[in-house]
Amino acid sequence: MIARILLNATRVWIPVLIAIAGLAGIVVGHGKNATAGAGVGLVLVAIIVWMINWMYRMSIDSNREREREEDARVYFDQHGRWPDE
Repeated sequence: MIARILLNATRVWIPVLIAIAGLAGIVVGHGKNATAGAGVGLVLVAIIVWMINWMYRMSIDSNREREREEDARVYFDQHGRWPDE
Protein backbone atom coordinates (compact mmCIF):
# COMPACT_ATOMS: atom_id res chain seq x y z
CA MET A 1 0.00 0.00 0.00
CA ILE A 2 2.67 2.49 1.03
CA ALA A 3 4.90 1.37 -1.83
CA ARG A 4 2.05 2.04 -4.28
CA ILE A 5 1.54 5.53 -2.84
CA LEU A 6 5.26 6.30 -3.12
CA LEU A 7 5.31 4.94 -6.67
CA ASN A 8 2.40 7.19 -7.67
CA ALA A 9 4.11 10.14 -5.99
CA THR A 10 7.26 9.53 -8.01
CA ARG A 11 5.49 8.91 -11.30
CA VAL A 12 2.84 11.60 -11.16
CA TRP A 13 2.87 14.00 -8.26
CA ILE A 14 6.53 15.04 -8.20
CA PRO A 15 6.50 16.12 -11.87
CA VAL A 16 3.13 17.85 -11.35
CA LEU A 17 4.40 19.77 -8.33
CA ILE A 18 7.58 20.79 -10.17
CA ALA A 19 5.47 21.99 -13.12
CA ILE A 20 3.14 23.95 -10.82
CA ALA A 21 6.14 25.64 -9.20
CA GLY A 22 7.43 26.48 -12.67
CA LEU A 23 4.11 27.91 -13.78
CA ALA A 24 3.96 29.98 -10.60
CA GLY A 25 7.42 31.34 -11.39
CA ILE A 26 6.33 32.27 -14.88
CA VAL A 27 3.24 34.06 -13.55
CA VAL A 28 5.13 35.85 -10.78
CA GLY A 29 7.88 36.91 -13.17
CA HIS A 30 5.32 38.14 -15.71
CA GLY A 31 7.32 36.34 -18.39
CA LYS A 32 9.97 39.10 -18.36
CA ASN A 33 12.62 38.48 -15.69
CA ALA A 34 14.82 35.77 -14.18
CA THR A 35 11.97 34.37 -12.10
CA ALA A 36 10.03 33.61 -15.27
CA GLY A 37 13.14 32.03 -16.78
CA ALA A 38 13.54 29.83 -13.73
CA GLY A 39 9.87 28.89 -14.05
CA VAL A 40 10.39 27.78 -17.65
CA GLY A 41 13.37 25.74 -16.48
CA LEU A 42 11.25 24.06 -13.82
CA VAL A 43 8.55 23.17 -16.34
CA LEU A 44 11.24 21.58 -18.53
CA VAL A 45 12.59 19.67 -15.52
CA ALA A 46 9.08 18.38 -14.78
CA ILE A 47 8.78 17.11 -18.36
CA ILE A 48 12.19 15.42 -18.11
CA VAL A 49 11.31 13.74 -14.79
CA TRP A 50 8.05 12.45 -16.28
CA MET A 51 9.85 11.16 -19.39
CA ILE A 52 12.51 9.36 -17.34
CA ASN A 53 9.77 7.65 -15.34
CA TRP A 54 7.96 6.71 -18.55
CA MET A 55 11.10 5.29 -20.18
CA TYR A 56 11.89 3.29 -17.04
CA ARG A 57 8.38 1.76 -17.08
CA MET A 58 8.79 0.89 -20.77
CA SER A 59 12.10 -0.87 -20.09
CA ILE A 60 10.58 -2.92 -17.28
CA ASP A 61 7.67 -3.94 -19.51
CA SER A 62 10.15 -4.93 -22.21
CA ASN A 63 12.07 -7.09 -19.75
CA ARG A 64 8.86 -8.83 -18.68
CA GLU A 65 8.01 -9.58 -22.31
CA ARG A 66 11.48 -11.06 -22.85
CA GLU A 67 11.09 -13.25 -19.77
CA ARG A 68 7.70 -14.52 -20.98
CA GLU A 69 9.19 -15.29 -24.39
CA GLU A 70 12.10 -17.16 -22.81
CA ASP A 71 9.68 -19.16 -20.63
CA ALA A 72 7.64 -20.02 -23.73
CA ARG A 73 10.80 -21.22 -25.50
CA VAL A 74 11.74 -23.44 -22.54
CA TYR A 75 8.20 -24.85 -22.54
CA PHE A 76 8.48 -25.49 -26.29
CA ASP A 77 11.79 -27.30 -25.84
CA GLN A 78 10.26 -29.54 -23.15
CA HIS A 79 6.85 -30.26 -24.73
CA GLY A 80 7.33 -29.68 -28.46
CA ARG A 81 4.55 -27.08 -28.70
CA TRP A 82 3.97 -23.46 -27.70
CA PRO A 83 2.20 -22.93 -24.36
CA ASP A 84 -0.79 -21.10 -25.86
CA GLU A 85 -1.55 -23.68 -28.55
